[in-house]
Amino acid sequence: MKIRPATANDFAAIWPIFEDIVSRGDTYAYPRATTQAEAERLWITNPRVTFVAEDAGVIVGTYFLKTNQDGPGDHVCNCGYMVAAAARGKGVASALCTHSQEIARELGYAAMQFNFVAATNTGAVRLWQKLGFEIVGTLPGAFRHPDQGYVDAFVMYKWLGDD
Repeated sequence: MKIRPATANDFAAIWPIFEDIVSRGDTYAYPRATTQAEAERLWITNPRVTFVAEDAGVIVGTYFLKTNQDGPGDHVCNCGYMVAAAARGKGVASALCTHSQEIARELGYAAMQFNFVAATNTGAVRLWQKLGFEIVGTLPGAFRHPDQGYVDAFVMYKWLGDD
């Protein structure tokens, strides 16, 4: 697997991954009917950087990295990760998260924060914790899961400066 910076041309391959995940409504807080144009703005245009993971020339995952807050909080970045359904359980998310931490340090960030992790996304929560992230806040009932109703969302954080 190779992780490389995304290009504008990569969005055609990212879009099916994005659409599949977001349309289910069970992990991301984006509207389930997010358009392709809006998805491109969210994933390619607005972030500071976006990367893709390729396996045999096929994009199997992606992440974005951006500053979480401007001003006095601009040393903390935020990331979002998506993995194609066929590639889940194969270490892609772990590789993307590890890579994003390296890139974050290179870009001068001292910490990484995930603002809104659905508590029901247990695989992601477990992986982020395995990779050193802590749940630093719980937002009771903040995520409206399509099947389970109102569930908690976690704020997860990792200081990158001491690694």
